[in-house]
Amino acid sequence: MTRRDILKCVHEPFGDAFYFGPERLSDRYEEDEKTRLESGFSESTFKTILDRIHRENTEGKRLFIKDITHYLVPPNGKPASIAPSLLSKKRGVGTNGSTPDGDNPSENLTTSAPLVDSAVDVSANGASPYPYPTAAEPNNPTVVPEAILEQFHFTFLIRHPRSSIPSYYRCTIPPLDEVTGFYDFMPSEAGYDELRRVFDYLKSVEQVGPAIAGQDSTNGTNGTNSTNGHTSNGTNGTGKKGKVDICVVDADDLLDNPSGIIEAYCKSVGIEYSPEMLKWDNEEDHRCAKEAFEKWKGFHEDAIHSSELKPRLHKKKVKSNKDHYDEWVAKYGQKGAKVIQDTVNANVADYEYLKQFAIKV
Repeated sequence: MTRRDILKCVHEPFGDAFYFGPERLSDRYEEDEKTRLESGFSESTFKTILDRIHRENTEGKRLFIKDITHYLVPPNGKPASIAPSLLSKKRGVGTNGSTPDGDNPSENLTTSAPLVDSAVDVSANGASPYPYPTAAEPNNPTVVPEAILEQFHFTFLIRHPRSSIPSYYRCTIPPLDEVTGFYDFMPSEAGYDELRRVFDYLKSVEQVGPAIAGQDSTNGTNGTNSTNGHTSNGTNGTGKKGKVDICVVDADDLLDNPSGIIEAYCKSVGIEYSPEMLKWDNEEDHRCAKEAFEKWKGFHEDAIHSSELKPRLHKKKVKSNKDHYDEWVAKYGQKGAKVIQDTVNANVADYEYLKQFAIKV
C-alpha cells in the first residue's frame, strides 16, 4: 500500500534477531559466524529491534510492520520462553514492569505485574539457546511477552503451501541461492504451524476477534475503536479490549480481486481506502521498495519489478496433486519434488484452518 502520507512501513525487522543475533532462534547460520558478522545484525536482539521500531515512529504516522510470524517462535515445536533481552526484573505488583534503568522495550508498555524475577544472560559463549533459559508465559508460543504483543494490531497474510513452498524452495537452490544466501531448504521455515499457534493464542487472549473481517461486523468497531486503529489510551497498539477484527488475507483472493480485498482490509484496520494505494509506478515508490527489500535479496524480485497490483486475467487453474508433483519434478527433479511434496502435505491442514477466517468480498 503506497500510503507514505499516513504510514511508516518497516520490512521484516525480526529476522535480524531470528537468524543473526545472540538470541537467534534459527540454526541456519549457527555454524557460520562469518555470515552472522557480515550481516550487520550479529548484535540484534528482540529488544533492540523493538527499540528501533519505536524510533521509526517519530513522524506521528501509523507504523505498518510486515514480518514473518515464525521469527517470534522457536522452530520445530520447541517450547517458548521469553527472550532474555525482554525480561523485566521484579519490582512488585502494581509497578509498570520496566527494567531497573527505566529502559522499556516500548514506551507505551504498562503491566500490572513483572514478567519474571530477573534477567538471564543469553549464554556465556554467545551460542544460541533452544529455548532460552528463562521463564515462559502460559500458552504464549512466542519469545515476546503478551504485554508487548498486545500493543500491535495483528493481521495475517496466508498463501496455499502448493504455491509458497515451491517458491521458497527455488530461493534455496542454484542459481538463486547465491543471491539469497540460503543454501539449504529448511522445512521448519514454512511457518504455517507457528502462524496457526500464534493466531490461536491471540484469539484466546482476545487480542483478535471474535468478529471476522469481511464476514462479521457485530463488534461495530472495524478494529479501530473509532480512532483510526488506535486505542483510547493513545498507543499505536490495540490492547486486549480493543475488539480487533480477525483479519486474514488469502493471497489467491488478493490476486483475484485486489481492490475488493484491500478495501475490506482497510475497513478492518481503520485506513481510508483509495485505488491509488495499489500503484507504485513512480521513481520514489520504487526507491522506497528497493531500500526496504535490500537486506533480503532475491526474495522480492517480482515485487520490485512491478508497478501495480491488478487482478490476474484468469483465475488460478485447479490442478490435481499429481499435476503439481509432475510440475515440481520437471523443475526440481525427483528429490526436490519429494521434499516439496512432503513439506506441502505437512502444512496444508494449518493453511486450511486459517483459510476459514479469510476476508470474503
